[in-house]
Amino acid sequence: MTDAVLETRQAFEVRPLSDLMAAEVTGLDLSKPFDAETKGLVTQAFLDYQVLAFRGQCLTKDQQVAFTEQFGTLERHAIRNRGVGVHPLVHMVTNLNAEGNPSGTVKSTQWHSDKSFRPAPSMATILHAVTLPPDGGDTCFANMYAAYAALPEAEKAELDNVQVVHSWELSRENVGRVVSEEEKRDAPPMTHPLIRVHPDTGRKGFFMGMHASHLEGMRMAEGRARVEALEAHATQPKFIYRHHWREGDVLMWDNRCLLHHADTNFDAARHPRVLHRTCLRGTPTR
Repeated sequence: MTDAVLETRQAFEVRPLSDLMAAEVTGLDLSKPFDAETKGLVTQAFLDYQVLAFRGQCLTKDQQVAFTEQFGTLERHAIRNRGVGVHPLVHMVTNLNAEGNPSGTVKSTQWHSDKSFRPAPSMATILHAVTLPPDGGDTCFANMYAAYAALPEAEKAELDNVQVVHSWELSRENVGRVVSEEEKRDAPPMTHPLIRVHPDTGRKGFFMGMHASHLEGMRMAEGRARVEALEAHATQPKFIYRHHWREGDVLMWDNRCLLHHADTNFDAARHPRVLHRTCLRGTPTR
């Protein structure tokens, strides 16, 4: 054990950002690999707080990939979200158009859990702020643990064995885009438990969002309406944490127990907002 490692551990601090969830992490340089103890502490903080904001980082795409891979296997993105060149697993989240100018359009503005349409939905997303607007451009998170816990016991019992169909095709139709046959083959509809047991904490929470099409075993309209009603419950302000981005932030969040969306609270036709996204593959739901 070297003095340098000891110094890194002593400087590592975690401070809650809200009473509900989220914490900021200071004193770590994500461009350098973690020792086993630091990795264990970060992993536990991730499970405890669901959202971690690592402050003051400046990562290349290679460094972001290396940081992400310390916690598991990188997940491929949907076809149209894949990164370019040698970084297909780094998705650029941006409001810039093909000419590199602000387009006025902000994507991912509906509540969702990343890759919920995969057989093994994403464990975590890592989002690195590269260029931020002077104000706004927040990312909001809804805590599915807390939303489920707030239900009456009778409703919990009713929903515990219900399955929900997640569909990339339907979620794209909801934002006005018809997917190609290649995209349909790449991301066919997938069924998951509506009430998901977190594989690491054992806690229960909703598993839904914009990719959730309808409840299995119901007529489409009825099953869709029920999903929308439950999402409205789960995204009440009391279940939400709003992250105000700072320059150099790297955000890591747990897709297994959270929904998130980008806020349009900035002038997207005037100010660029660019972030680099990597995702970690999860495990099949139960």
